[in-house]
Order: sequence, then structure tokens, then C-alpha cells
Amino acid sequence: MKIRLIILLSIAFSTLSLNVKAEVTFPDAAFSNLDYGLYWFDYNDAKKANVNEPNPYYNANNKTVIYIHGWQNGSVTERRRETLNRSKSGGPNEDLAWYWLDRGYNVGILYWNQFADESEVKDAEAKIHSASGPRNMRWKSSNGSYSSGPSSSVTQLLYNSLTNGMPNFNGSELRIAGHSLGNQLALTISEKLDDAVNRGVLTSSYRPNRIALLDPFYSIGEKSYLNNDWTGERSKSIVDALKAKEIAIEAYRSSPVTSTFLAGDNNASLMNSIAFSELKPWNFAWWQVAEKHGAAVTHYFWSRAFSPLTLDGSNTQVPSASASSTVIKTWMNKNKGVIQDSGAYSATPADDDFKEKSRL
Repeated sequence: MKIRLIILLSIAFSTLSLNVKAEVTFPDAAFSNLDYGLYWFDYNDAKKANVNEPNPYYNANNKTVIYIHGWQNGSVTERRRETLNRSKSGGPNEDLAWYWLDRGYNVGILYWNQFADESEVKDAEAKIHSASGPRNMRWKSSNGSYSSGPSSSVTQLLYNSLTNGMPNFNGSELRIAGHSLGNQLALTISEKLDDAVNRGVLTSSYRPNRIALLDPFYSIGEKSYLNNDWTGERSKSIVDALKAKEIAIEAYRSSPVTSTFLAGDNNASLMNSIAFSELKPWNFAWWQVAEKHGAAVTHYFWSRAFSPLTLDGSNTQVPSASASSTVIKTWMNKNKGVIQDSGAYSATPADDDFKEKSRL
């Protein structure tokens, strides 16, 4: 039974990126050459953010949401990249970025797919924190070969790309959402942004107001590149520091990938310190773990299209993309989380309702 579960979860991880339809297409050079960093999205297009080059899809005065994907095993040879079109993951056949663009947001995705394309999830995870992990910073080309990469971690590379790609930012909100392994990047990059603000390198607008951890994944075990801490422990320490800065932090669990010890560390101490929501994507069969793992992304980004979700049909708001940061902070400081109570058999958040649940 244990072996079967491990195999099932491995298949789920490795096929996830193949279940995401990218409405925006990327040139072959984005897969044959090393290409990482920030892309800004419009309704039907995306353009990479380049230093000292104005980007038509970025407005320094707009609210901004940044998405960071997770493990991408097998995606590069298939020339596939995640976007916010989640049609193959049970979402609508449209780009969920549109709902954010309609509400005045800049929408960006931080890509690290060529670094994240490893057969072993821990090898991709190590690159988040260190350039000297088991595989160093090698990157995969569309021909299936690996090449030596930069001497900086993915965190440092994406931080540089983000800050260079949003010059003179003065928007009222900077929100960062990370899926699976990408949740760790959402935290490590936010930590670096906060530090840069504290040192006066960046203005206060660059400190994230809000961080969303979407079916977050942390591997089990000590890591030599983290002084023998677990990645979950490292993430918890970042959360504690950012929480003290009044940053709203929310998490959405949608699959057994993050709650089954054989697959990953459920990191209960971290989840119990932030706003926690457990989703029930029962529109998928029990064995569709990959789809359930991706359902947190669909739920979060799609929920921005609707009024804030509520508790037991009352007027009490629960965590969602449409809820205010004040609501998220309120749930961070409660001794309860929430669990989906209705709407489990449909993909849309429009009919979702929630009830309180005990902490993990």
C-alpha cells in the first residue's frame, strides 16, 4: 500500500504540468535556451520583463499579483509552461488572469521551469535555497539534455528578475502566490523583498502585502544546504518573521500531496499560524491526485471573479482571493481554520461554502 501511494503521488507530480493548457504560446527558444524570470501577461499575450525596456503589460501604479509554479518534471521536452488557463485542470477554458486584469492588476508569472524539470522533486527543491545542492543549478533543454547553470539559487535569480522587471513600483498591493514547491519561493522571495525594504534598497511598496500558499509542498528530512533544517522548518521561520510585519498569509490545501507523510511534510506548525483553508475538489476521482493538486491554483485565481466566500451561508467571510487582507489576518489569529462544506462536485468557487475546522 505504501509503495502504491508513493508511485501514485510521483505520477501526480510528474504529470501535473502536462495537464495545464497554456493559452499563451512561447517560442522554441524559451525551451532550447535558458529562459527564466518574470513575464507580464495581458488578455491574449505575455511579454518577458527585461531590464531598461518598458513593458506594455506593466503599470507601476497598479496593484500586482505574481504567480510562481512548482515542480515541472517532463515539461521542458514537451515545450509546456504553466499559465493561468486551467482548463485541463478542471477550470474554465479561459485565462483566469483576465479576472485580475479586469480589476486593475498587473499579472505576472515567475518561471523557473527549466531548473524545476528534475525527475526527483528534492533536486528541484534544493535549487530554491542553494546553488550547491545535489544537482547544483543545472537546467534542462527541450532536447532533453542538461547544462550547467548560474552560480545563484533560484530564489536569488527570480528576486533579481522581479525587482528589475517592476521598476518604480508604487501600487497599493503586491500579492505573491506560489503553488506546490513554488510556495517556498513565494516565501523566500518575500523575505528578500522585506529585507531590501528594511535596508532602504527598495521602497515600502515592494514589501508584499499578501502571500498565498497553494497546496504547498515541503519534502521530508534534513537538508545539508539548510544547516540540517527541513525545508518546512525554514519556511516556518520565514512565515513567523513576515507575520510579525503584518503581512497577510493564507494557505489552501487541495490534495494528499501535502498532507500524507509518505509524500511530504504537512508542516502543521506553519499551517496553524496562518489562514488555512481545506478544499474538497471532489469533481475529480480519488486517483486524480495531479488534478487535485492543481485545484488549489484554479480555486484561488478563479475566486477573484466572485464575491468573497462565506462561512455556512452567513456573512462571515472565509479566505479567498476576493477576501480582504483584513479578513485573512483575522483568520490567521483564530484558533480555527475552514474546510469546504458544499460545492465540492463543481470546479467553480461560485457555489462553495465553508465551515470551521480544528487546526491541524
